[in-house]
Amino acid sequence: MIVLFDMFGVIARDQSREVMDQMSTSPEFWEAYWAHRPAYDRGDVTAEQYWRLVGHPPLVEQDVASWSRVDYEMIALLHELDNAGRRIALLSNIPEDHARFFEHTYAWLDLFEVRGFSCRIGAAKPERKAFEWCRDRLGGGDILFVDDRQENVAAARRAGMRGHHFTGISGLREVLAQTSDDQ
Repeated sequence: MIVLFDMFGVIARDQSREVMDQMSTSPEFWEAYWAHRPAYDRGDVTAEQYWRLVGHPPLVEQDVASWSRVDYEMIALLHELDNAGRRIALLSNIPEDHARFFEHTYAWLDLFEVRGFSCRIGAAKPERKAFEWCRDRLGGGDILFVDDRQENVAAARRAGMRGHHFTGISGLREVLAQTSDDQ
């Protein structure tokens, strides 16, 4: 079985509250930030266009920094899976600036057979097209999608994949051990 991972909230930590507060404490800012984020994640708009839509001068560096923390226990698990010969892939809603930062900063991204960055595939979770893009690049087969957002797990299941709602590494390890036994 191929394990298809989400990045943020699974491998990378959720957005840093400290950096978010440095960006803005205005509810209006955050409403605009999230309202326009899907288009930015899909690559439909550039960073400059996105920040114009948010109504704020560009905060690209701060935005990238707010998402840049990783869970090193999860990174160790990725290495374990790779060393065991398990096929792993990535599907992440991520704008281009963030994708470039991660690619230049984290060598562990090379462990993934396929990297489905929403900004480069023109689709973002929970859109079916995002899951189909990954499935097609992986050649089909039995795919377990791991995400911290239930709506994305449900969308993966509708696209014909297995799904695991990630709430922590121990639960994921249990599911992975069960799927190893099934093979």
